[in-house]
Amino acid sequence: MLSVTPIPAFSDNYIWLLRQDTSQAVCVVDPGDATPVIDWLERERLELDTVLITHHHHDHTGGLAELIKRYSPRVIGPDNPEIHGIDERVGDGDKVRVMGRLFEVLALPGHTLDHIGFFTPGIPPLLFSGDVLFSAGCGRLFEGTPEQMHESLGRLDALPADTLVFAAHEYTLANLAFARAADPDNPDIAEAEAECQRARELDRPTLPTTLDRERRINPFLRCASDGVRQTASAHGDTGSELATFTTLRAWKDDF
Repeated sequence: MLSVTPIPAFSDNYIWLLRQDTSQAVCVVDPGDATPVIDWLERERLELDTVLITHHHHDHTGGLAELIKRYSPRVIGPDNPEIHGIDERVGDGDKVRVMGRLFEVLALPGHTLDHIGFFTPGIPPLLFSGDVLFSAGCGRLFEGTPEQMHESLGRLDALPADTLVFAAHEYTLANLAFARAADPDNPDIAEAEAECQRARELDRPTLPTTLDRERRINPFLRCASDGVRQTASAHGDTGSELATFTTLRAWKDDF
């Protein structure tokens, strides 16, 4: 049995910690800061075995050097020479075994050109989506094009409905505010907003979400819906799904 635990970092990052059964060996995903990881490992008396990296941004890699120096873990990440310390560079379709589960690497350009995700089938399926798919949102386009991000989200949308989505940021309430503006007649958004507000009031994460839920509340996965297209048409072209996505992403940037 694989458990996944969030380690909060900075103001809104999550460093996900994977642990199999009662093993002392663990994996962390996107350690932007080493300190909370080290504190967690020492408090729980755990051993860092593996690190997964989704892309090169500092808030996902900033703690890597210190963790390597201290624990010498196996480090798996995208084939980008800007990321120092990776010893297994992987790309689309590669498979890696981590904490007893076989993960498939998915190329997900858009937020950055080197962005990858890690997906493992099973009960339930797990997806570590970095900064591509958030709950009720998606990442900004820092390097990629709308076409690339739209295609990347389409790949994720094709995964099983019960997939648990472990995004890297606690952006859910802000994303839901935009989702409500973009899809105002969608009752699932109001329900999700109330649930997530209660979770945050209790200092609990709103993640993971499920892919099924995202299909119902995430406007960036609902570019074919009449409601989203009609609302977005006031902000730009909605003549196709890609045009609707492009309009939504630009609108969200200034929301």
